Amino acid sequence: MLNPFATDAFNLVTLSSAINIMPNNYGRLRELNLFPGVGVRTRSIIVEELNGILNLLPTRPVGSPGTMAQREKRNVRSFVIPHIPHDDWIDPSEYDGIRAFGTENQIAALAQVVNNHLQSARNKHAITLEHLRMGALKGLILDADGSTLYNLFTEFGITKKITYFALATDTTNVQSKCFEVSRHIEDNLKGEVMTGVHALVSSTFFDGLIAHPLVREVYAGHAAAIQYMGGDPRKKFVFGGITFEEYRGTATDLAGTARPFITAGKGIAFPMGTNDTFKTNFAPADFLETVNTLGLEIYAKQKPSKFDRGIDLHTQSNPLPLCLRPGVLVELDLAASAG
Repeated sequence: MLNPFATDAFNLVTLSSAINIMPNNYGRLRELNLFPGVGVRTRSIIVEELNGILNLLPTRPVGSPGTMAQREKRNVRSFVIPHIPHDDWIDPSEYDGIRAFGTENQIAALAQVVNNHLQSARNKHAITLEHLRMGALKGLILDADGSTLYNLFTEFGITKKITYFALATDTTNVQSKCFEVSRHIEDNLKGEVMTGVHALVSSTFFDGLIAHPLVREVYAGHAAAIQYMGGDPRKKFVFGGITFEEYRGTATDLAGTARPFITAGKGIAFPMGTNDTFKTNFAPADFLETVNTLGLEIYAKQKPSKFDRGIDLHTQSNPLPLCLRPGVLVELDLAASAG
């Protein structure tokens, strides 16, 4: 029978390349390319914040000394990149005596079995990454069990902005609420650029928004046009300068608890088209051959199990999505106020 450990078709480089090009079926944030990935060489990263100070210069009599320049303030913060391993096992019976359809190639048959397991692992890593990215987008990065990895507002010394839309009140000026959100984001870009404001909102927030008397007619026209073209009217509804999108991302943790990525009645608004506000850092795997190399999104490796009774598959990802300007994140709440 084919020995999968005696061929280069199943080494670290090949398996990692394979799992990184497999279809990624999860992730609206991936589709938006909001958190582009970048490989780093270490298990931790340093974020340096440099606040340029701009101030008006007063006039002085000729010959007077000039005003003294103020030095820019540097703040340095350290983040440890999470390590997310996942293991699997292939029973020899899954490929013993089989061949790829229409061929006599046993390597192709085994490769398909391995790829099936890698795709399963890929899907789990993908939904985990979406969970981490959504946490960074909300400013609170959570582990799979709900514990806090990083509170970005605390890390950067920023108070989270919450805009209460009061959608249950018919007289609420919803457009003014949207302007409040956009103005806050614009004020906190601090030298960054953007192409617009996007908001991912829960189903209950979206329903409350489109049912509001001052929004209902605008949405009706939007929905009619979108449905005529065969689209989904819950996507990309623009009102008050903000693109609202219903987001229903949910994942199940190891305890079987379903965790919606956005709480009912809530939403998150953020700028699109920024240069470096959002980023996903990928650290290298903890293998001898990957030390000091640029990190990849996912790694895969195999080894014979105890007594050669099967193949142990190991996959891992080491991602840390970050929003480097948490001040541009605005929580949306359909309520009239806190409480």
